[in-house]
Amino acid sequence: MAAKKVLVVLTSHDKIDALNKQTGWYLPEFAHPHHILTEKNVQVTVVSPKGGAAPLDQGSLEGSKDDPVAMAFFENQKALWENTATIKEFRGRSAEFDAIFFPGGHGPMYDLVNDADSIALVEEFYRAGKIVSAVCHGTIALVNVKVDGEHIIKGREITGFTNEEEDFIKLTSAMPMLVEDKVIAAGGKFVKAGVFGDKVAVDGQFVTGQNPVSANSFGKALVAAIGA
Repeated sequence: MAAKKVLVVLTSHDKIDALNKQTGWYLPEFAHPHHILTEKNVQVTVVSPKGGAAPLDQGSLEGSKDDPVAMAFFENQKALWENTATIKEFRGRSAEFDAIFFPGGHGPMYDLVNDADSIALVEEFYRAGKIVSAVCHGTIALVNVKVDGEHIIKGREITGFTNEEEDFIKLTSAMPMLVEDKVIAAGGKFVKAGVFGDKVAVDGQFVTGQNPVSANSFGKALVAAIGA
């Protein structure tokens, strides 16, 4: 049987604009799913809007010092995020993959939410019946995708970083939007555990995780969804 393949989409945005604070993609939200995927021999290809180096949220690195999976990923897999292809290069190529996956971090709130190539690629994966997946703030990449005028997440159970979690880390006022609000506005059924609880939602083609704590459970659900 041919190896399963997942297209991972990282942010190219490196700061929380309102605070001029460094951000990017969140280390454990890529590290843990990657660990589980590669254990099952799933091949991973990484893209970003601008290509080249996708910015790692340095705060997520500092916060992962006691996470051996995240630290091993950081030490051994830098080529994955330092040499990304552009999203545009992969439009029209959904047939090559079993799923598309958006890790979080605050970066996606600024670029992936409205990136035309990303939106077109998600639409393509969705129309092809592929798995569409995201963790935490990565879920924002799904909220503006429509097929035949309807939001693709309408009526679906979806999770992501919650309003309460954004309040807890005191970044609500700095955000251009909130994941939970945008999912609900798009007609999604936003589901959640408590603040930094472990929550994964699987509904049809969609696999979403609430937050960094959910990254491991999300990885297992994604592997199951693609049959790896």
